[in-house]
Amino acid sequence: MPDAPARHLNLAGASNFRDLGGYPAKDGRRVRWRQIFRSNHLGHLTDDDIAVVRGLGVRSALDFRGLEERAEALCGMNDVTVHSLPVEPTVVAALRAIAAAGTPLSTVAAVEVMRDSYRNYVQENTQLFRALFALLLEDRAPLVIHCTAGKDRTGFACALILHSLGVPDDLIAEDYLLTNRFYRRDPSASSDLPDDVKQVLGSVQLSFLAAAFEAIDADYGDLENYLRDGLGLGAAEREALAARYLEA
Repeated sequence: MPDAPARHLNLAGASNFRDLGGYPAKDGRRVRWRQIFRSNHLGHLTDDDIAVVRGLGVRSALDFRGLEERAEALCGMNDVTVHSLPVEPTVVAALRAIAAAGTPLSTVAAVEVMRDSYRNYVQENTQLFRALFALLLEDRAPLVIHCTAGKDRTGFACALILHSLGVPDDLIAEDYLLTNRFYRRDPSASSDLPDDVKQVLGSVQLSFLAAAFEAIDADYGDLENYLRDGLGLGAAEREALAARYLEA
């Protein structure tokens, strides 16, 4: 059997650029390599990085950054079509509000604010994740899904994609946690926050992702209902996703 492609691509300007391929999925099939990538933002790509991404054939970027985030670091590749799916960031503002009210910031508070943000993906932004799947069902791959850090909005999106393709829960968690291995946090980001709080914000925890799925269970009953009723993935759409993104 030939060696599998590299999952993580070591780009100078995007530390968290990874392939979702290779995971075992439904019916004994595997997710296709080199079709769906996930990353932090593409605004700081070097010329060498751009050559690598072009070599992968990437032609679409599905960008979950808020409008101001996107304006501050536009995609560095003018031949990639960017689809904006703006899930506005809430975490830093929520932490600053806690501090302004006179409560000292702590890692416990940071974890709960992060969990709240994941709940909001379901409660406030399901329509944008529904739009993600509509794009996935069109002929736009190879593509890259990203936000600013490529860990939270992107992490939830990729967990949903892998679930929809029948990837086991433990491998979805494993993929999600790879951010802690590869992501290089911008040291200047949210510089007014305590270092231990910034450490929480610059990493992922399974409890974050669990909060989103708890919200799914609370609002939709279970994940299958959410995929169908929230994200518009009926049986035909699920089969079309499998045909497009799973190996034959």
